[in-house]
Order: sequence, then structure tokens, then C-alpha cells
Amino acid sequence: MTPLQFERQHEAEWLELEELLKQLRGSRKKRRDLQGNRLAQLYRRACEHLAMARERAYPVYQIDRLQHLTADAHQVIYQQSELGLQRLVTLFALDFPCAVRAHKVYVWIATLVFVVPTLVMGLLVYFKPDLILSVVSAEQATEYARMYADSTEVLGRARDAGDDWMMFGFYIKNNIGISFQCFASGLFAGIGSLFFLAFNGIFGGAIGGYLTQLGLSSTFYSFVVTHSAFELTAIVLSGAAGLRIGHSLLAPKNQTRVQALVSAARDSIVIVYGVIAMLVIAAAIEAFWSSQRWMPLPMKYGIAAVCWTAVLAYLTLQGRGRAHAS
Repeated sequence: MTPLQFERQHEAEWLELEELLKQLRGSRKKRRDLQGNRLAQLYRRACEHLAMARERAYPVYQIDRLQHLTADAHQVIYQQSELGLQRLVTLFALDFPCAVRAHKVYVWIATLVFVVPTLVMGLLVYFKPDLILSVVSAEQATEYARMYADSTEVLGRARDAGDDWMMFGFYIKNNIGISFQCFASGLFAGIGSLFFLAFNGIFGGAIGGYLTQLGLSSTFYSFVVTHSAFELTAIVLSGAAGLRIGHSLLAPKNQTRVQALVSAARDSIVIVYGVIAMLVIAAAIEAFWSSQRWMPLPMKYGIAAVCWTAVLAYLTLQGRGRAHAS
């Protein structure tokens, strides 16, 4: 499709969005009425058109027009007076899952870079347990075996039941630290994100393979299977956002690298918001649910299946109809 054909095909939507923005500026009542309807639809469409224009290296005047249009629409929808519950609903009901799907190429790359080392290292350590010492020290390996021993009363890190809230805070800090590494290191041309994704995959795979070889699979997997639906997905999405940042520096196309970086950061920040929410959920599950041993294993695995299904369905289906409605 040529730039002229592209403009002719979508000109009507752009003009309609421009007209809506003129009408809604200064009108809080109209903005509330239309924010979740036609305005949001046209805004999301304009964002898609902007991404397409950048990807196809269309003329600068088209990209500039779409950039100003989407920025104006964003300001109207999310201006300060509308902060609060409505913005959170819009963020998690529409913006976050749509942003994940818009970055699906980066998400798939991040998934492969994380999952493949996890599986490979897990198998290697399972068949050759001494390899665990290439990842952790002998003392750490012994500690992991103790944490998931059949005789332990609370799975995971040593603590009393009264320490659940302390562990909740610890898990939030730890998980956000890992995700921040995967995201922020994307500034190094994406190489940092690839490294930390692979590193965390290798580490997790090594621990899993080692504990499985020791016969502790029931305690280990029953501990990690539920909260990992949120935690591991969030880590992968953090890496995907970092790859988006790195790619913008490597291939700015018809923008300067600073402009490309700013655009990529604006596109990726919605994913970061969603990742933080997922990590808080993961920390809560890990602290208050995963560590408990009173419930039967079928219950744990059943709840885990529900969580994994919910997360995948949310990211692939949520907001799809609203985002593509015309």
C-alpha cells in the first residue's frame, strides 16, 4: 500500500477523531459519555495507524500528523481530572492487553529467549546434577533442597506463618527488581533484555531440574505453579518492552534515535504498568497461598490451571472487540 492509498483509506477516521477532539475539549460531560465508546475506538485505531506508518517508513508529514493526533486524544482521555478509577479500568480493560498484542513480535521473541534456556538447562541438570554448581554454590543448592523438602512445614523461604506479610513485601521487591532489569537493560540495544531473560530462564531451569532429580517435584512445582502464571508472564513482558526500546535505537527509521526512543517508551510504558500489577498479584499468591501445605495437590494444580487460563485469555482476548470496533 502506498502512502497516498494509506492516507485515503483512513482519512475519514482521522478527520472524525479531529472533530471529536474539538468538540470534547473543555466538555467534561461529553468526555465521560464518549471516553469508553467512539473516542476510545478512534484513538486506538489512530495508534495502530501510527505504528503502521512507522513500520512502513511512510512520509514524515503523515507520521507527524498521527503523532499529534494520538497525543491530543491521549491528553483528552487521560487528563488530570479523569485520573482515578475510570483510568485504571480503561488501562487494564483495554490499554494493557491491547499493548501486549501490538508488541506480539517482541513478546514471542522474549518468550522463546526465556523458555528455551529454561527447558534446556532443566533437562541438562536433571540428567547431570553436578551442573547445578555452575549456576549456584553448593550451599545454595543445599538450601534449595531444604526449602522444598517433604518435611518442611512452609514451602519456599524459611519463615513462620506470621511472616507472610513480610514475605509479601520481599517478593514484590525481588520480582520488580528482576523485571526492571529485563526492561531497563533494553537500552543497551536490546542485548541486556535478552541476557537477563536467558539468565533467569537458565537459573529457574537449573533449580527445577535439580529439585526434580532429587525427587522433590511435588513440593517444588506445587509451590511455583500458581503464582508463576503472573510472575513469569510479567518477566517475559518486561523483556518484550525492553526489546521494543532496544529495537527503536537500532532501527529508528525516519526518526532520530531520541525521537524513536521517546516513541518506544510511550508505547511500552502501558506494558510496564500492567507488569507491576501482575507482580503484585504474584507476590500475594506466593506469600499467602503457594507456601501453604494444608491443601491437597489437586486443588493447587486446579487453581493454577485457572490462573494460567485466565492470564492467557486476558492477554489474547480482553479488549479485542473494543479496540478494533469501527
